[in-house]
Amino acid sequence: MLSSLSAPLAQAASWTAHDTRLLSAAVAGIAVIVLLISWAKLHPFLSLALGATTLGVVAGMPFGDLVDTFTEGLGKTVGDVGLLVALGAMLGKLLTDSGGADQVVETVMRRTTSKTLPWAMVFIAALLGLPMFFEVGVVLLVPVVVMVAARTEQPMLRIGIPALAGLSILHGLVPPHPGPLAAVDALHVDLGLTLALGIVVAIPTAIVAGPLFGSYIAKRVDLPPATQLLGKAPEREEHPHRPSFFAAVAMLLLPVVLMLCKSVADLALAEDTLGYTILDTIGTPVVAMMLTVLIAIVVLGRGARFSRSQLSDVIGGSLPAIAGIILIVGAGGGFKQTLVDSGVNNTITDLAAGANLSPLVLGWLIAVGIRVATGSATVATISAAGMVAPLVIGLPPAQGALVALAIGSGSLFLSHVNDAGFWLVKEYFGMTVGQTLKTWSAMETLLSVVSFVVILGISAVV
Repeated sequence: MLSSLSAPLAQAASWTAHDTRLLSAAVAGIAVIVLLISWAKLHPFLSLALGATTLGVVAGMPFGDLVDTFTEGLGKTVGDVGLLVALGAMLGKLLTDSGGADQVVETVMRRTTSKTLPWAMVFIAALLGLPMFFEVGVVLLVPVVVMVAARTEQPMLRIGIPALAGLSILHGLVPPHPGPLAAVDALHVDLGLTLALGIVVAIPTAIVAGPLFGSYIAKRVDLPPATQLLGKAPEREEHPHRPSFFAAVAMLLLPVVLMLCKSVADLALAEDTLGYTILDTIGTPVVAMMLTVLIAIVVLGRGARFSRSQLSDVIGGSLPAIAGIILIVGAGGGFKQTLVDSGVNNTITDLAAGANLSPLVLGWLIAVGIRVATGSATVATISAAGMVAPLVIGLPPAQGALVALAIGSGSLFLSHVNDAGFWLVKEYFGMTVGQTLKTWSAMETLLSVVSFVVILGISAVV
């Protein structure tokens, strides 16, 4: 009798020790990433690689298997996400260098009054932010913000906060930005559905954290007049020939429309029909982005009267800037695969099930913690997605997409002194560290909290 009872007890003790070791491995891996990025200032690619190594060693993985696991995860992620990031960079560069971005900005501004300026800035930032990375969008929009604020004698924050909010919320929630793409890839959820729901979440969030918060905080934080910042703003290039406003907007929206075609086909058409095959093909993210870039080469390139050599230079010039981003995303994929193959994922799943934690809440909390610790929204998104991926298996498509958005929402929380974006905004707007915390950091936190509340609301309805 005693022997029959001792066997299950010993097995339970063994499982407990095993689970504890795996949890310790996850904590050690994340701690290494946080310390190397925040304290040692090591590049996130190397930090993620060393964090994955630490996780695997503590979890007891053979070193040969660990190397194979990391490289497999890196290669798959770069293949799935890296190509989309590169194509998005090409589209953004075409839009910028052809003068299409300037055309969009100036056309919208001509139809705007002083009262509607903050709302116009959100609209402009949202349009330009679709294919562009956050830092590129900031550099592009800062001259516009400074010029508009100076001409209309408006407070810088009333114009600037809406623009930053529009850029940042898209960076966190809407593909083809690297973080959302990596979350979609790690969780194996529908990209078109995630994109559509991301836009739905982004609209009310950008309104609250943009025009509403901007008007509130502009009265409480005094900044130098915009005329004093004109010398700090990057010079805007004059484009003698530009594509039309409608051509530029069409190129911005085309990848979104094409990716949504796949979701429409899944919902409305039978799989064996010709219509489904066509929509499914052109809605595949890589195909949608490739088609958009090829069409943009003709539409934007012809509008700007680029020669073939100029077009080649524009396309080639877009790639060096995103090499580091692709490597970071790839290393995040390697870290995620190490979590899976070491068994850490299953342990986290069991713990979450035992604690009755929703995947939405767990994903948001993990992303918040890593974002605050490392300062990187992309690292936070990739790491959190890798941890909660098992919890998404079996969820309805809309719920899986909302988990991806919840992780992206958490990755925006409280940008502070360990985030490059914090210093970029501080310098361009001529603020002190304290003022940047009251404005930019508060805006980022508001984006995260409001978007998560909206996501929870949609989850309750869908």
